[in-house]
This record gives sequence, C-alpha cells and structure tokens, in this order.
Amino acid sequence: MDHPAEQTFQEPTDKKTRAGYGKFLRPNTPYDNYMESQGIPIYRDIGVRRVQDLPRKPWKRMGGNGTFIQLLGTEGLWGCYVVEVPGAGALNPEKHLYEEQYLVVDGRGTTEVWVDGNPKKITFEWQKGSMFAIPMNATHRIVNATSSPALLLGGTTAPNVMNNFGNDDFIFNCPYHFKDRFDPSDDYYKYKEEVTPDPLRGLAMRQTNIIPDVMSCELPMDNRRSPGYRRIEPHMAGQQFYMWIGQHETGRYSKAHAHGSAAVLICLSGKGYTYTWPSELGTHPWEKGTTEQIRRQDYEPVGMVSAAPLSGNWFHAHFGASKEPLRLTAWFGPNAPGRDRGKPGEKGIDYGAIDMKDGGTAIPYNEEDPYLRKEFEETLASVGAQSRMEPDLYKNSY
Repeated sequence: MDHPAEQTFQEPTDKKTRAGYGKFLRPNTPYDNYMESQGIPIYRDIGVRRVQDLPRKPWKRMGGNGTFIQLLGTEGLWGCYVVEVPGAGALNPEKHLYEEQYLVVDGRGTTEVWVDGNPKKITFEWQKGSMFAIPMNATHRIVNATSSPALLLGGTTAPNVMNNFGNDDFIFNCPYHFKDRFDPSDDYYKYKEEVTPDPLRGLAMRQTNIIPDVMSCELPMDNRRSPGYRRIEPHMAGQQFYMWIGQHETGRYSKAHAHGSAAVLICLSGKGYTYTWPSELGTHPWEKGTTEQIRRQDYEPVGMVSAAPLSGNWFHAHFGASKEPLRLTAWFGPNAPGRDRGKPGEKGIDYGAIDMKDGGTAIPYNEEDPYLRKEFEETLASVGAQSRMEPDLYKNSY
C-alpha cells in the first residue's frame, strides 16, 4: 500500500492500537538501485531455459550488452548477469570490492588481471565452457579474440557488499590490494587437477582459479544424489563464493531434497528439468492433489533454475531429459551448505544428502511421489532414451 512521502508519526491513543502501518511495500536495496541505474534489463523468474535468449541492452559501465539475472529466492544473497563482449573488442577495465566468477557461454578470448601500481599483467585464455574467478579488487579486462560476440555469465557477491556499504565510489575505487587472494605469479591461472577433501564435509574439492572446460573436466564419484553421480567443488581465487559441478548418469535422476534459498543450478550439458515445491506440501504433493505451488523449469545449455525460489525450505529434484548425461553447476554465492549460522563447534549434518528418517531432508526413491518416476520414464521414452532406475532403488532406502 502507498503512503505519503511526508506525514506525522501517529502515536497509539489506546492500548489496543499498534504503531506503524502494519502492511508496506518492500523497499529497494542499494543493489536494486544499482541494477536499475545501469539501464539494462533485469530478469526475474524461477529460471530460464537458455540465458542466451535473454534480451540484452548496451551497458555503459561494462562496455558491452548485458542483462541482470535475479532469480527468485536469490535476492540479497548473490548477483548474476550475462554480458556480451563485442566482436574483436573488449569490456572496460574494472575493479571492485566484491567477488566475481565467470562461465563462458560462447566465444573465445583472453582476460588480463593486474594490480594498480604494478606493471605486471597476468593474461590467460578462455573458450566456451571455461570457468574462472577474478581476485577481489584486482583490475581486470576481458578481451574477445574473435570477430563474433562472446557471451559470459557472471556470478558476484555484489548484493552482499553493496547492501552493506551502500557507497559505489568506495566499492569501485578502493585502492587496497588483497595480497592473500592475488599474487601476480605466472602460474596463478594454471589449471590444477589435484583433488583434496573439503575440510568441512570431506567432499571432493579442487583448488584452482580456472577450469579450461567445465563440460569435460573430470568429476570424482560422489553417489550422494543418484547412483553413479559425480561431483567436484572448485575453490577459486580465495573466494567465499561457493559452487559445485555435478553429473547424473543418463537414465538416472537426483533424489528430491530440501534446503533454503541461494542455490541456482546451471545446465552445462544434456537437457533436463527441475521440480521444486514448498516443504510444507510434504513428500507426495501430486498424490495428494496439492500441486498449485509446484514449479517446473526446463533447461538446456546454458539454462538456469532457482532450487528454492520463494524462501524457506523447498524440495527439489533434477531430471535428465536427453540421451546425454545431465551435467550441472550450482552457484550459491557466499552461502555454503554446512556453513549456516550457529554456535561454533556444534555438530552439523550434510542434511541435503541424508535421508529424512536419519535427520536429513532427502527423500529416498522408495518414499517419493510415484508421479516423479512415471513422468521421468515417459520423458526418456519420448527422446529415445531408457530409464536406468533399477527396481531395487524403489524397494530399498537408497
């Protein structure tokens, strides 16, 4: 509801009346104001089939065409956009006090990274499928190596920083050099293949500032989401920006599981779809006929979906819909699972991978809504593929 810009505060006149309006419109955050000031589109929805199809307009600050992507549930948690690098051109040099990573949607080129006052520049190459991170507050310039436009998908912690400081001059013009995050050495952007366990949950981790091709990089066996599921967590440029890359085998799909907002899944290869619904609807919403709030997003490379789009805990499950394996990357911003707020030293649980009966939020295949299996099998048949979900998976608690 609208309220006059200026009016006198009304103190309650009796003990039954409460101060304030009671209902109000949610205001813009500083990051919302920043997005609106840039003069490019802002896409808001549960997801998008392909980011390549989003409309883009000239983005003066960046020097290319772009659009912001603010999928539902990610507001204030992290930022996202696509930017087009002009053919045989480059984006404007920039630096900022927020973290940033890129996935190359299309094209080939180089990126220059340096520290103001230091003449040495680190230059590395990228191609379609490359993923790389920009060190905090390092100056960088993205250059297109071909005559055709290149397209990059960016993920940032800009909302977190802008909403805290609310000062663009400080964010974009701070001279501080984060030496612990960027040492301008020749091997800074050399791909590192070593796999180590994440110190918190013991999952496969790779500490590297660039992945030359996320479509084909090796993924260790994981098995947490589906039989044969493979997964790696890249930790890049000393960032708090959390992500993983995972792949489901053809003919198999992930168990539904629940968690709060932040995670956005990005399709890398194959085609698929995601179902997501509020956890209060329970594990059998189709069977119970409570389907009004169920949301479905179809995607192909490079499509996106917000796993928990409207805050609170939402169940979601991801399904391949092609003859290829479904490879995804998930971006969370600085909202890593297992690093939720709480008292240090308290025992945590990898709840999204632990079945509900054991204290987690995952729905075993033998306890899920039968509609999911039925539609998955029908979808695969329609594209000439076959389900590999063995009957035993629905008899035992996998």
